[in-house]
Amino acid sequence: MQRCAPLAAILAAATALAFCLPAAAQVQRQFPRNALRGEMHFGNPPEVVVNGHAARLAPGSRIRGENNMVVLSGALAGNAAIVDYTVDASGLVKDVWILTPAEMARQPWPKTVAEAQAWTFDFGSQTWSKP
Repeated sequence: MQRCAPLAAILAAATALAFCLPAAAQVQRQFPRNALRGEMHFGNPPEVVVNGHAARLAPGSRIRGENNMVVLSGALAGNAAIVDYTVDASGLVKDVWILTPAEMARQPWPKTVAEAQAWTFDFGSQTWSKP
């Protein structure tokens, strides 16, 4: 009977994990206040075009797909997506989140730093309000 104890523990852990995975998939992503929205065209890394303007990805930048997993910039070359993104102090694109349809539906969302400074952001509901 001693051999059954590890098998029972593994089975219990696998069952618990199976119940946790659907809940984790439904977690709403939290975007920072300084995240801007735009259409991003991915060129050869680190080149991108954001809202029609040439830009570059910062060294160590992170791109997260719709499933919130990290995507390599080279895998996105030649593609375009609606994203939320942040810019570092030197003007390079730092963090990128490729949006899901539900996230794209959250309107309005600022596209420029001036809009972000003028509007009010509610972090809890992830919504912006125009003055």
